[in-house]
Amino acid sequence: MWRYETSKKITNSQFYKSIFRHGYTDTKENRILQVKSNVFLHLHPVKIPSHAMKVRFTWCMGGITFFMFLVETVTGILLMFYYRPVPEYAYQDMKYLEFDVPFGIILRNIHRWAAHLMVITIMLHMLRVFLTGSYKPPREFNWVVGVSLLVLTFLLSFTGYLLPWDQLSYWAITVGTNMISAMPVIGHEGPFSATDKYNDVRFLILGGTEIGGHALLRFYVFHIMLLPAIAIIFIGVHFWRIRKDGGISRPL
Repeated sequence: MWRYETSKKITNSQFYKSIFRHGYTDTKENRILQVKSNVFLHLHPVKIPSHAMKVRFTWCMGGITFFMFLVETVTGILLMFYYRPVPEYAYQDMKYLEFDVPFGIILRNIHRWAAHLMVITIMLHMLRVFLTGSYKPPREFNWVVGVSLLVLTFLLSFTGYLLPWDQLSYWAITVGTNMISAMPVIGHEGPFSATDKYNDVRFLILGGTEIGGHALLRFYVFHIMLLPAIAIIFIGVHFWRIRKDGGISRPL
């Protein structure tokens, strides 16, 4: 009885009503109004087809990918407390995190494996969308947004690879950036190039012609600020389009 009265006081408070506006009689017609007037529920479509809730259709890959992004965000913020993006300290900070910080190695491995899993799940998500024909009209715009998120995920993985500043990451980024220099037009070694090694796309990314302190700092800024900010915007647009296109994708 006490719990019921307490819950009624909370639900009847002005603060609760400002967030959950359910001031309608529970009828089939009014449920649409309840959804649209709720700050949380309105993010979802009013109705979705029953088959779209089945795991064998969605694979839950989109939701798992978003969850991995949240894991990366939380663990990445925690890792920032123990990391300095300068060549003199980057590798030592990683070793300090692994062997001296309590649960540090667990924290780093969660961030690392969640990143690998995010790459896998977003590719499986794209495969599922393709196989079910969910990229067809009227969802073609959201397909383009999803492809952009796929590219952003690869870029997040690529920029984070240099941060440990060990031999594996150093030479992996060396190979990757050398490939970038062979891009058409904007790479100084690519076809139709109108640049040299001092003003092409590789120089822009590395902040120089070789991998050093400038490259480490730029990759760090790309990894923790620029790319996540762009990804959050695209994720918001992606979710919004899911709602506008009638909910979870379905074959047409």
